Amino acid sequence: MRLTAKTVECFYKGQRVASHVRSFVSGRHTTVANHMPLAHRSYAEWTAERVLAWTTSAGPFTRKAAECILASRLNPQQAFRSCLGLMRLGKIYGPERLEAASKRAIHYQAASYRSINSILKNRLDEKSIEEEAPVSKLMSHPNIRGSAYYEGDSSC
Repeated sequence: MRLTAKTVECFYKGQRVASHVRSFVSGRHTTVANHMPLAHRSYAEWTAERVLAWTTSAGPFTRKAAECILASRLNPQQAFRSCLGLMRLGKIYGPERLEAASKRAIHYQAASYRSINSILKNRLDEKSIEEEAPVSKLMSHPNIRGSAYYEGDSSC
């Protein structure tokens, strides 16, 4: 590897095999599509709009789960793999179960591929959220901050 003020060069056995323009913008990358493995190039063809269009066909809760997954990353492309995983779960379990699992995950503010996959594997999507035992009340104490202290965007 050789780094200059403007470029990053990669060498193999003394021969330069790649050269990239260097970026100093935080959170940005400068990937050359031809240098990516074939499996990664297919992800580069996806856009957030394309992912959300598919999830809309699965249902509103699946779309909301995908929106939460996309919002959880600084760069939406980093979330495409998880969103494509949701698509795969829809093919495996069917759109109705995926929608029910997404609804449950959003209800518990746990919208992620891992949570939705676990809900489906354990068939929790078939159980009504209202059937579950109520959560016990916390005791009142001045050192307990409560949910209002941590509130932010609670939709994801």
